[in-house]
Amino acid sequence: MKAKELQELLDFIAKSGLNKVNIETEEFKISVQRDPSYKPVISSSMSAPAPVAAPQAPAPVAAPVSAPAAATPTPAATASESSEANYQALKAPMIGTFYRSNSPDSPAFVNVGDMVEKGQVICIIEAMKLFNEIEAEASGRIVKALVENSSPVEYDQPLFLIEPM
Repeated sequence: MKAKELQELLDFIAKSGLNKVNIETEEFKISVQRDPSYKPVISSSMSAPAPVAAPQAPAPVAAPVSAPAAATPTPAATASESSEANYQALKAPMIGTFYRSNSPDSPAFVNVGDMVEKGQVICIIEAMKLFNEIEAEASGRIVKALVENSSPVEYDQPLFLIEPM
């Protein structure tokens, strides 16, 4: 891969907002990952900036006695967390664009409440103009769709919550 092609690829990745990209061909293998909180600074020099001493943090202030009582979770929050612990998340095996159906006119592969079998196609992820069918990893009931149709997804991002049978 030529330097110009590599720079164009990096520019495309930066504009796309993706945080991680892996590309492998017969000729090369490239993995690009960036820190999502990183804000690029354009400068003409290549020297490293001089280290700056961190400011001293102020001494911690004693918390009032009633503060720990406010930190305890509410019963409703605890109930929803425990009920979601029983669900299995179906995660994206790649980065790309998530689609719930074959085409805009077609019905969704699955809807909330539908029963699915292991190996059943439940969505499509488009990556580099290739449409990859994503199959259920276990049999169960679709409890929640976590991603909107036609939205970008990251590797290992949860797509659906499935209640195993």
